[in-house]
Amino acid sequence: MILYDSPDCPYGMKVRIVLAEKELEYDLATVDLEGGQQKQAEFLKLNPFARVPVLVDDETVVYDSTIINEYLNDEYPTPPLLPEDSAERARARLLEDYADVAFTLPAMAIERELGRPTEERDQTKITTAQEVLRKGLAMLERELVGRQYLSGDFGLADIAFAPSVLQLGKLGVRVEASQVNVRGWAQRLTERASIGAILKLVA
Repeated sequence: MILYDSPDCPYGMKVRIVLAEKELEYDLATVDLEGGQQKQAEFLKLNPFARVPVLVDDETVVYDSTIINEYLNDEYPTPPLLPEDSAERARARLLEDYADVAFTLPAMAIERELGRPTEERDQTKITTAQEVLRKGLAMLERELVGRQYLSGDFGLADIAFAPSVLQLGKLGVRVEASQVNVRGWAQRLTERASIGAILKLVA
């Protein structure tokens, strides 16, 4: 099994957390995104969209972090990372989609701007993205009422949020003291060895 990835990619982190949870061995092939390796012909054979992560499992090639994680959960079902109940499975998938589109992307936008020299940063972009993340935290606070995790036990929905929600401090966004559900959930996430190992690499 080979995972083509870039160390700082939050979507790749999702996959690495699942691989760790399922204790699967794999080789990590680092893709030089800044150097444009993802646009070279050999990589485009794996993913025509020129994005990481990409998983190669024997003869099977899967790209897109959400689809990769669904594949891993189907192919290697222990431990299960989606609920048995169909309504809860749908809930998990909806929340994962929210994480991918409405949480991870604005987090990446902030990180990208903060990586620029101070005088070149677009503060409007940063402020707008920070507000989107705050709205996301308010949503999570509501969704976590009466729950330890987002959908049943710890699973794919929680994993989708973890790379960004646990690094909000770096992005100028804080979890409010009143958001006790999010605070408790985030603490439970950090206590998982699979997540802790990934976050150490980007600390």
